[in-house]
Amino acid sequence: MPELPEVETTVRGLRPVLEGRRIVGVRANRPDLRRAMPVDLGQRLTGARVTSLGRRAKYGLIDTDRGDTFVFHLGMSGRWRVDPSEDLIHDHLVLETDEGRRLALNDPRRFGSVDLVPTADIAKWGPFAALGPEPLDEDFTPAHLAAAFADRISPVKALLLDQRTVAGLGNIYVCEALHMAGIAPNRAGGRIATRRIAPLVAAIRDVLVAAIEAGGSTLRDYARPDGELGYFSKQWRVYGREGELCGCGTVIRRRVEGGRSTFFCPQCQR
Repeated sequence: MPELPEVETTVRGLRPVLEGRRIVGVRANRPDLRRAMPVDLGQRLTGARVTSLGRRAKYGLIDTDRGDTFVFHLGMSGRWRVDPSEDLIHDHLVLETDEGRRLALNDPRRFGSVDLVPTADIAKWGPFAALGPEPLDEDFTPAHLAAAFADRISPVKALLLDQRTVAGLGNIYVCEALHMAGIAPNRAGGRIATRRIAPLVAAIRDVLVAAIEAGGSTLRDYARPDGELGYFSKQWRVYGREGELCGCGTVIRRRVEGGRSTFFCPQCQR
């Protein structure tokens, strides 16, 4: 599933194509993805000018001058294709700008979604209402994380994947950040010493920044809007490396819990 770095990379790829441009064509090739598309999607987007693009957690945000925010989620396999040379069967939504640029939302598995939300209400929109702080924002602090972990018996990995703790983190980057911080993924949040919280916050930020700079990770069908693949997978410290050697020389292990794979070094992570 595309995680925060992949969505951020996508938004950055769409920005030079969409920002300041007017949408002159909207074609929905099916009525739904994971859930139904807004029935008035074409009416509200056609003729609207894009004022800005952003991201919240794993959602991309496209603001328009009509007071609407177009919200997209890439699900398991979604990606935007810019100026595609041909139509593909899984191009479920196609936008055209006043410059003649075309953007196709391609989603073979159809776990993604598109919504239109009044921009003024975006912070209170259902999926966003209970989200924690963005991990790259100033309000994601060691104090915030310490409070979220206090007296908790849940494993630290589960707490970090809880979007109420911090928004946008997914399995890959939590595994990587915990390894960088030297914290075992199954350690109870309440048993993590205060002195270890600040390095964990720094590790989360460092891993995400590095992944964004590398264009994200290549998983399943994910690719950037320009068609290029993400290359952060070449920098993975533990994720996907079961049986290989950690930098310390210990064999990396994999554990499956709740359908998710956890990769870790039993020597480095305590």
